[in-house]
Amino acid sequence: MLVSQKELANLKLRSIKANDLRELAKSFGMPTKGTVSDLIKRLIDVPQDEIDKFIKKKYRKLVEKRQTLISDKALKEELLKVEDFKWGVVQGQLDQKIQTEYVRKFVKYDELVQGVKSKLHDDITHYVIATWYNHWTTVLIEDHISQHPRVVPTLKNNFGIDIFFDNQPFDLKITYLPRNFTLERALDDPKGLIIWLYEHQGAQRFGSDNRFFVVLADKENLEESWKLKRDFDFVFSEIDRFFDRELVSTEDEIIFSFKKKTYTTISKILIITK
Repeated sequence: MLVSQKELANLKLRSIKANDLRELAKSFGMPTKGTVSDLIKRLIDVPQDEIDKFIKKKYRKLVEKRQTLISDKALKEELLKVEDFKWGVVQGQLDQKIQTEYVRKFVKYDELVQGVKSKLHDDITHYVIATWYNHWTTVLIEDHISQHPRVVPTLKNNFGIDIFFDNQPFDLKITYLPRNFTLERALDDPKGLIIWLYEHQGAQRFGSDNRFFVVLADKENLEESWKLKRDFDFVFSEIDRFFDRELVSTEDEIIFSFKKKTYTTISKILIITK
């Protein structure tokens, strides 16, 4: 459901850390003592453009702090070094794999060590590289989205909210086209893809929050879509074009089912193909 202006202000303020809320209150000559709830009550009627300006300034400082570790240019060059993208181990099942395929399988020490060296080492290496690649490509894309003029980011985890766009909160999801979908089907029925993504999320990570999906798909070979994620100039231009023109309305309402329950939410999707 679309949130009201009052709800929006509350969500934005809740995305700000306590010390930063005190700084914001001080800038308006308000008392800075009390709980986070106390501070939010005092700040709730502050013009939202002032809240937005404060958040964006703080977010920019967070980006600059990250960039002291490595510049965006250097990070992009590091990501280009990845030559192959495969998990090796299913996410969340590393311990199970070790127990099943090594600890309980081998009874002789030398065979165990050889098994680890010949197979597990490579599986873990692939897993770590894939995770590293996904993390840092996502960081760069999320930072770019969060600094778009029409987007307000969050400064801390805020109940499944990463950004505010067109005065609505969204959880940001950057992913690839599911195997169950052809690209033609996804482009013809983007809402169908959104519903599929909600209905096939893992139970442990279930959420019915508003979501903004960025889906990456290589037109010639979907298995190579991971390379598109580091084609930053192209991806960023597609993102900017989307945020420059899109609006959020009740037409973005999605109804989906999960474990025999029905949910209604607001969702947007950007399918990036090349």
